[in-house]
Amino acid sequence: MVRANGAVSLRELARVVQTSEVTVRRDVRALEAEGLLDRRHGGAVLPGGFTRESGFPQKSHLATAEKTAIADLAANFVEEGEAIVVGAGTTTQELARRLARVPGLTVVTNSLLVAQALAHANRVEVVMTGGTLRGSNYALVGSGAEQSLQGLRVSRAFLSGSGLTAERGLSTSNMLSASVDRALVQAAAEVVVLADHTKLGTDTMFQTVPTDVITRLVTDEPPAHDDRAATELQALADQGVQIAVAGTGASGNAQNAGGEGAPTRQQRRDVALPGPRRGQVPGPGSPLRTAAVLGEQAPGGERARVADLRRR
Repeated sequence: MVRANGAVSLRELARVVQTSEVTVRRDVRALEAEGLLDRRHGGAVLPGGFTRESGFPQKSHLATAEKTAIADLAANFVEEGEAIVVGAGTTTQELARRLARVPGLTVVTNSLLVAQALAHANRVEVVMTGGTLRGSNYALVGSGAEQSLQGLRVSRAFLSGSGLTAERGLSTSNMLSASVDRALVQAAAEVVVLADHTKLGTDTMFQTVPTDVITRLVTDEPPAHDDRAATELQALADQGVQIAVAGTGASGNAQNAGGEGAPTRQQRRDVALPGPRRGQVPGPGSPLRTAAVLGEQAPGGERARVADLRRR
């Protein structure tokens, strides 16, 4: 499966082979020892270290449920009549499909996939950068793309990447993609990163967005055993990044757009992320509160769920 897709999640492996994630993790560890693959948090990829980047066909099959939930939640941050930039990636493509319903929206993008998702949205204006087509991810890159973004100013940038750490921020494996992403960030007043839990704690070659520039992270809830992802989220929160956690499956219905209890724009509010100050060690069992897009009491009496991750 890793050879066919380039990357695969432990959750998907466990589903396909009909066994537990604990068993799959043990087998992945053994395969890594033989040099057949590299482990990543929540999954495995082909060997290649910092410089390897999976193509679109491989990425599109990795963590699909998580990306859908993240896109559902991230769409609630976009208001009618806004101007935003949306970078390239499979998660941002999912977001674009939901933005087609936002009236008066202007979307600037270097992604053919994002533009295609919005092509038939009558109430959304799509502005594409120039540049050279990079076929592996259907994105426009190079000096043409960067120059077309000069002088641009929008409210928010929505970006994805190959890895996210509290130490370096968002990163990617390709230099040209990183350069365009930095230009997109320069055009935005706020930066929203979309990254599923498999990217948390993963560091790749080229930094695109330093941690102190990231306004908000929209992610999914890491599996209970993924202590490193939960620790990374706490570290990001301690550095001032607002965290929004999307639920998946039955436990995530409150955050799924269109589902019962889904947070609407009227219900949305940001919840502060209390945590120890930098340099202060949190006590045992201190909670990582990660509900950033959760509703107050709605007029109809519904309450959005609050997803709390506890640091282990």
